[in-house]
Amino acid sequence: MLQKPTYPLEARAAIRSLSSSQIREVANSAMGRNDVLPFWFGETDQPTAAFIRDAAAASLDAGETFYAQNLGRPYLRDAIAAYMSDLHRREMGADRICVVGSGVTGLAIVSQLMLSPGDRVVAITPLWPNITEIPRIAGANVERVSLTVRDGEWSLDLDRLLAALTPDTRMLIVNSPNNPTGWTISDEQVAAITAHCRKLGIWVVADDVYERLVYDPAVRSAPSFLRHFDAEERLISVNSFSKAWSMTGWRAGWITAPAALAADLAKVIEYNFSCVFEPAQRAATIALQQGEAEVADLRTRLGRTRALMASGLRDIPGIEVPEAGGAMYVFFRIAGQPDSVMTAKRLVNEVGLGLAPGSAFGSEGNGWLRWCHAIADEARLTDGIGRLETFVRRNS
Repeated sequence: MLQKPTYPLEARAAIRSLSSSQIREVANSAMGRNDVLPFWFGETDQPTAAFIRDAAAASLDAGETFYAQNLGRPYLRDAIAAYMSDLHRREMGADRICVVGSGVTGLAIVSQLMLSPGDRVVAITPLWPNITEIPRIAGANVERVSLTVRDGEWSLDLDRLLAALTPDTRMLIVNSPNNPTGWTISDEQVAAITAHCRKLGIWVVADDVYERLVYDPAVRSAPSFLRHFDAEERLISVNSFSKAWSMTGWRAGWITAPAALAADLAKVIEYNFSCVFEPAQRAATIALQQGEAEVADLRTRLGRTRALMASGLRDIPGIEVPEAGGAMYVFFRIAGQPDSVMTAKRLVNEVGLGLAPGSAFGSEGNGWLRWCHAIADEARLTDGIGRLETFVRRNS
């Protein structure tokens, strides 16, 4: 009898080397437990606004369940272009807009579009792991430039970043406001990075998913590279409806890129997901056109809950809470707790508190914890702070 040849049943090496989600590792161990307060994922506890849901329902009732254009329906691309032009005070044509199935899908599409094996990518970290792992799927090498805490707030060492952006760098990835720290880039830093990358021909990919979620009520959005780069320069912005419009489950986002890339973007989309479901596109359009009050309400709530969290945590001995400019997270650490995953699991098991381990966002995050405070029920946050204080006092 002939012996069958045996081959390993495994994915390619680049996939096997990817890091698994430590957030999921902690959350999966306790998901569904009624005694755990979950703050590990980045979303509000409020459902999408009724008028947005109604737009999707009307689309379904009208039978809009067919294929759409790869780059998105023209009505949504026009609405995004109008919104972006108003927000950033620069005319942006719909020919620069590409609708994608979520912000993370947009990042994956950009990676496939722009990166080749061996390309050098620089990222400002700590960072949501999807952003740094996706380039590795394409075979790129990712170099990390870490934020630091300076004078009690998250800070970027601009000189160190510019030194890392060498002529052999293909791409810089910037997420601001940053997940997990909330660090928010300044206009001066945007200008300096723009000039440097323009000179060296480096692509800038801006993850702008949290750009509306800034704590300063005097500004509509965080400083943006879209206000510094010209339309046909090497800048790609990735955005999403998930956070500012409380639409995490809808999986809808967009890319703003040079119009010259549109035809190739359409190809990559076709070979990934083809198009975004039209009821989701109808909902996204209404969100842009009628949702400013929703965004404003969320921002107000985030400012209030951030202040509540920072004050409550700082009252607990041994906890460090640096200041930050935006997003929906408090990134903090407990003295004497250097292992983030172990600490996060102990918090679940000992006091029923579900947080994301800082090491999920890179080794520079180890020892830190991320707490999502986009919660309307502030009593739950207060309860969570009390549980954390119990844990710290037991283990001090």
